Amino acid sequence: MYTAGMARRTKEDALATRSCLLDAAERLFQQQGVSGTSLQDIAAAAGASRGAVYWHFKDKADLFNAMMERVTLPMENALAQARSGALSDPLPQLRAALVAALRRTATDPQTRRVFEVATQKVEYVDAMGKVRERHLAVRQQALLQIRQALQRSARLRGLRLPMPAQAAARGLHALVDGLIQNWLLDPQSFQLEGAGRQAIDAYLAGLGLA
Repeated sequence: MYTAGMARRTKEDALATRSCLLDAAERLFQQQGVSGTSLQDIAAAAGASRGAVYWHFKDKADLFNAMMERVTLPMENALAQARSGALSDPLPQLRAALVAALRRTATDPQTRRVFEVATQKVEYVDAMGKVRERHLAVRQQALLQIRQALQRSARLRGLRLPMPAQAAARGLHALVDGLIQNWLLDPQSFQLEGAGRQAIDAYLAGLGLA
């Protein structure tokens, strides 16, 4: 007889297999690149069958996006935390969240690994079109949230930004994103959080918001 306990164990086993597949994908994507890693490679590294991969994921792009969603990228997480009420100045929260994103990248191995894969180990070939779509959607959402925060902060302070808000948002996003990517190329070259804190403060000062 099929019992509730058996159903629970079956579900737990399936979740454990899915987690193992994503763990294996993280490691292999970092070591070999996304295009250089097959689903069979991932299955073998996870001690699972190729059929198990297709049970959980439609294709490599689906698996890649699931890997990304399991570990929210620092910028996404930071901006989500920085949301605030319409009457409060969002700038201190935005600044703190961006610095926290740098800190998390530098100190959390899994976040660092996934961010490295997402920025350095993936090629936007046709089969990975859904990955490109996700990256673009995340970037657009980040730019929107940064722009709104800068606009609201300037308005509450009675200031006018020295450039269009969208351009200011793009600059701040590129600053933080670029710092992380350059640090990943050579983590010993500079201290990510400290240098990032100084760069963010200098950028905000240039906007008249520091």
